[in-house]
Amino acid sequence: MVLLDEEIERLKHTVPTRDLSAVLLPEVRATLPVQFPALSDAVERSDHVVDEANGVVVRVHRPVGLEGAVPCVYSIHGGGYIRGTYDMDDAKFDRWCPQFGVVGVSVEYRLAPETPYPGPLEDCYAGLKWMFDNAAELGIDPDKIGITGVSAGGGLCAALALLARDRGEVPLQFQLLDCPMLDDRQITPSSQDENLVIWNKASNAFGWQSYLGDLYGTDNVPYTAAAARAEDLSGLPEAYVCVGGADGFRDENIIYAMRLYGAGVPTELHVYPGAPHGVGLFPQTAIAHRYATHREDWLRRQLERLG
Repeated sequence: MVLLDEEIERLKHTVPTRDLSAVLLPEVRATLPVQFPALSDAVERSDHVVDEANGVVVRVHRPVGLEGAVPCVYSIHGGGYIRGTYDMDDAKFDRWCPQFGVVGVSVEYRLAPETPYPGPLEDCYAGLKWMFDNAAELGIDPDKIGITGVSAGGGLCAALALLARDRGEVPLQFQLLDCPMLDDRQITPSSQDENLVIWNKASNAFGWQSYLGDLYGTDNVPYTAAAARAEDLSGLPEAYVCVGGADGFRDENIIYAMRLYGAGVPTELHVYPGAPHGVGLFPQTAIAHRYATHREDWLRRQLERLG
């Protein structure tokens, strides 16, 4: 059992942990905020259908008054592969777009179990390819594209980097993996902890079962479904991996970062002792502030590197 940060220990009751199941899923999905934080007028937002057959939509966020072709950050929301919406990225891009002078693109991918692998990943790729193909109209520099994702979105982000490398159609410059959900096998010590908060062992198993369907529990899971299974990590874009020390994904994230570095991919790894999965749900704490500050500092440095 790992100890929680003292501030979060006092606050953990405000964000209850539940064992997810098919029965509870509709209720859990309904607990997403009915109203998201108010947004500023500094960013223009527009939605675009990129795949009518599957209902895949992307939202483009662009700072008001920003001219010319600028870098793009393509974002994939979290939610254990089973819940969430691209609305969850609005507040982030409301800050990032003016702060960093970038265009943000968030994708509304289909959710499991209704749409298992490879559907959600292909949705993410469809959005990325559409953005790249329409870069000129969107005011995006196609040579300055990075991707990011949180939790299951981080898992999709890692898989998307592998898929983009293999298909060779969209060049990526960086991948920001925020507590990514990478390994369906759940064999690491941290994934077996019985006292995890926010996203526990049972919920993790349910998320993977929903996403993988009949593949779950077999040796036939493709590496684009669970990036931890990839044998070859060479040729991937620069990476940032951040995770809490009290997160069930801790060990798989550390291993993946080490393997990226070993494959010649410049990689920065941050592990925050006492931080649980979803540490950003406790924004008033010092550790959540440090977590976010380091992540955004790395993003700033990446954008400076691209010029």
